[in-house]
Amino acid sequence: MGCSFSGLNALYDAVNGGGDVWINDNRFRVVRQLGEGGFSYVFLVKEVLADSASASGGGSGLAKKVKDPSHLADDGTYAMKKVLIQNTEQLELVREEIRVSSLFSHPNLLPLLDHAIISVKPTPGGSRNHEAYLLFPVHLDGTLLDNANAVKAKKEFFSTSDVLHIFRQLCAGLKHMHNLDPPYAHNDVKPGNVVLTHRKGQPPLAILMDFGSARPARRQIRSRSEALQLQEWASEHCSAPFRAPELWDCPSHADIDERTDIWSLGCTLYAIMYGLSPFEYALGESGGSLQLAIVNAQVKWPTGPKPKYPDALHQFVTWMLQPQAAVRPHIDDIVIHVDKLIAKFSN
Repeated sequence: MGCSFSGLNALYDAVNGGGDVWINDNRFRVVRQLGEGGFSYVFLVKEVLADSASASGGGSGLAKKVKDPSHLADDGTYAMKKVLIQNTEQLELVREEIRVSSLFSHPNLLPLLDHAIISVKPTPGGSRNHEAYLLFPVHLDGTLLDNANAVKAKKEFFSTSDVLHIFRQLCAGLKHMHNLDPPYAHNDVKPGNVVLTHRKGQPPLAILMDFGSARPARRQIRSRSEALQLQEWASEHCSAPFRAPELWDCPSHADIDERTDIWSLGCTLYAIMYGLSPFEYALGESGGSLQLAIVNAQVKWPTGPKPKYPDALHQFVTWMLQPQAAVRPHIDDIVIHVDKLIAKFSN
């Protein structure tokens, strides 16, 4: 990959207790931790400009490196993801995430601004041998999941207009991925992987993130062992409540394509309205099975806001949640339909 991390060998633990971090030739000060999960941590960092650059107004090293100036923060703050890498498999996964992220350039897909992978000495009793640092624009209004939970806690709902505009932006980002040659699937579309930025007088800006599970979308399955391998991979990389039926129970002869994301997109539209996947009810039922609910597309519609969401939105969700992938719509069909709904229902 040619990744390097210059000037920081003695300071790789700075992010654990504050301090400065170098990503290649650019220096960042750790402000605070934003989140964590698995073997990764996300920090809010602020770029530290060299005195010469500050005095001359010549801009930062990051400004010279980033191709699209709209990705640069006016206040120099960014999100930095630190990944603890414990084995060769994890190292390859991070390298693949970096490679795949570099393929995309779209306003509704979170761009990777810079990255580095360093070798580190294992701690006593530990086996860690690499760390990765990935730099992104920061969106401090939280994820769609955070916002949906906050709205739900107040017993409120997103307006029909905001539901459609948020969803339309996710469709735009996915369309960019699906229309690549070869098409790429995100494989983990869900509210927790969407960041929102609230804008005065406008619908929230929605950006799809986390391409750690993204892969070329089209895959031919021609044996039982290949089907089981796909199911095992999906169980590790695709969140269960949003996972398409063919990734739960894959036939021994199947053509998998990017419409696995369309299923997840339908679940996400439902979640924008009601705060959870359309199948999570099964987890709370005695003897309930999330897998059976998904494979059989058994959607339960809660009582919505007053006035309720239009039936057209429920029909839209149902259209995407076809258990047979071959009859599911493609992203271009979804975009055409959501634009019609926006024209019909937006204020």
